[in-house]
Amino acid sequence: MTTVSTEFLSHTLSLRTNSKRSWHPKPNAVIRCRIPVLNEDNPSKRKNNYNKGNGRVSSSDTRPRHYDFRDTHHMKSLNRLCKTGKYTEALYFLEQMVKRNYKPDVILCTKLIKGLFTSKKTEKAVRVMEILEEHGDPDAFAYNAVISGFCRSDRFDAANGVLVRMKNRGFSPDVVTYNILIGSLCARGKLDLAMKVMDQLMKDNCNPTVITYTILIEATIIHGGIDEAMKLLDEMVSRGLQPDMYTYNVIVRGMCKRGLVDRAFDFVCNLSTTPSLNLYNLVLKGLLNEGRWETGERLMSDMMLKGCEPNVVTYSVLINSLCRDGKTGEAVDLLKVMKEKGLSPDAYCYDPLISAFCKEGKVDLAIGFVDDMISAGWLPDIVNYNTIMGSLCKKGRGDEALTIFKKLDEVGCPPNVSSYNTMLGALWSSGDKIRALGMVLEMLNNGVDPDRITYNSLISCLCRDGMVDEAIGLLVDMERSEWQPTVISYNIVLLGLCKAHRMVDAIEVLAVMVDNGCQPNETTYTLLVEGVSYAGWPSDAVELAKSLASINAISQDLFRRLNKQSLFRA
Repeated sequence: MTTVSTEFLSHTLSLRTNSKRSWHPKPNAVIRCRIPVLNEDNPSKRKNNYNKGNGRVSSSDTRPRHYDFRDTHHMKSLNRLCKTGKYTEALYFLEQMVKRNYKPDVILCTKLIKGLFTSKKTEKAVRVMEILEEHGDPDAFAYNAVISGFCRSDRFDAANGVLVRMKNRGFSPDVVTYNILIGSLCARGKLDLAMKVMDQLMKDNCNPTVITYTILIEATIIHGGIDEAMKLLDEMVSRGLQPDMYTYNVIVRGMCKRGLVDRAFDFVCNLSTTPSLNLYNLVLKGLLNEGRWETGERLMSDMMLKGCEPNVVTYSVLINSLCRDGKTGEAVDLLKVMKEKGLSPDAYCYDPLISAFCKEGKVDLAIGFVDDMISAGWLPDIVNYNTIMGSLCKKGRGDEALTIFKKLDEVGCPPNVSSYNTMLGALWSSGDKIRALGMVLEMLNNGVDPDRITYNSLISCLCRDGMVDEAIGLLVDMERSEWQPTVISYNIVLLGLCKAHRMVDAIEVLAVMVDNGCQPNETTYTLLVEGVSYAGWPSDAVELAKSLASINAISQDLFRRLNKQSLFRA
């Protein structure tokens, strides 16, 4: 929610802003569902039916008529409503049809149940199932759809109730039913309950599948149980189930995330089947993230011996690791080797190179790789452009950055909040405050909400220029926003107040900070001690530092440094 007040910006800019209107040409428009009747689309047929006596019901014709819901016209109507997402209208249509003794189609009702759950209209989805149970023939797929919907809504008791009802109606839950329950519970961190469902699956003589075990293995690894996960793998194999590549990926990825890269290395190299290239790439990434290039080379040797040639992902892992370690020259050479082997680098190969050259201040080289990337058919994303713009601004080339910024919409990358933050800081630092604040107004008018960096940047810019009261006003705005001020936000304002020798106000801001539940850090206390000293009270600064050191609010090393500074000023 945008809360940077336009009044604040307008006051600072001395401008008037025009708020956009939100037009609703037909605010009270009502969508009406017209219930079709048999042959209503053909007037001649309606006439013929009337002549046959359908306009009057005789005493011999009063028994209920059971129409087949598979009538093409009604099937198409309900299906059309489901496809266009008009699920509420579809339910109304369904209710009208069953009132006229049409038998609901289980396939279309299942689609409707899924759509209503997706639209978070749970009660209406339940109503469809009730209609299907009362007037039609539900099947396991329909019950699975309801169970899945309840699970996604975290209503596991309701899902279990449907499972019981399903059994009572003579339907045996299949492995898909149990996989839905197990997967949903695992996704929400309820591994113990998932294991109980697994036990119930076994009691019901339902055979678990590779998917069942893979779901449980992944959840077990996430909760730190690598050994328990391996026991599940052994149990899976003992049941005659062969793990697939997804199972192996889950295990290897989990080991690498848990820092067990050596175990992942041994696991892959000792597999009875030839590992997939994806497995090798996962382990290679884990090894290189730890800077273990020699082990990475051994892994690649094993990979090549088993007939797995490096692919684009392999090269992107290598290039990214080289760039991270400051070996951009080797990364560029590897890109050339990759091209010579007939592989086309993707965005994941170019991204680390662009970022690395920008960090090194070689922005022109980075721009060259952006051009190469475009020539290769890969469109840079907003992160690439933000990186380039940020580097240009640091090099004092704000005008070039602004030129790129203005063309972002044309190249299909609308600026995001990071783009605006970059240009805001650059324009303000270059002395163009009016254009900097105008950038914030443009951001708000374009529907881009400020983030914490936006607020902190503006507060910092205002404080640097001595506009501390305006900065405090923005801090108050921030307190009312979704981005609550952090210790950094308060420290920026405290620095501005201390530089202005407004120590009473600084103490008041500190009190507000604590009242708002934001804990001061060493930087906060350092600013206060130095502020008191700069204001002409060095002895008071020393006493304050002593008090802070006595309660361990600052370290002894920091106390000695502050003490020396204050004594020197004395």
